Amino acid sequence: MTSSASPGLARLNEAERPALSERLRDVCASTAWGALVSAGRPYASLDDLLAASDTAMAALTPADLGEAMAGHPPIGRPEPGDPTSAREQSGVRDEERAELLRLNLAYQDAHGHVFLICATGRSGAQMLAALKERTGNDEATEREIVRAELGKINRIRLTGLVHRLAEREQS
Repeated sequence: MTSSASPGLARLNEAERPALSERLRDVCASTAWGALVSAGRPYASLDDLLAASDTAMAALTPADLGEAMAGHPPIGRPEPGDPTSAREQSGVRDEERAELLRLNLAYQDAHGHVFLICATGRSGAQMLAALKERTGNDEATEREIVRAELGKINRIRLTGLVHRLAEREQS
């Protein structure tokens, strides 16, 4: 680790494996992704950590992707008591929730898993449009879109984790 690493990144680099595994599982439910990111420590910069996340995401098998997706609630229905999914889905208006859930069921019938999209910064209307568009995708196309969306989510969540760890350092 270089001296330019942020306090949050330093804490992540120095974390004991059990604690780090738990934190990384909050970012991505894939144990393979978490193991790859953990094994790459120490990271000299946030960019290095995010690049490692991208590399780990690219290496996931379809089963690993399934495990990662299982950690995400359906769009329009954040997990009760989960501030992360509620924050990420904050662009969904109440009147859009029922339509999102209805279309999510059609998507699940077509693909066998919940519709996954990086919801941060997107409106409910944008997510509805993407859901309608992606429901007809073939399995291989959709798997790569899901991989890319998970990668975006992981980057956002890792950045947040490093910032939260830095704030704890300052407290």
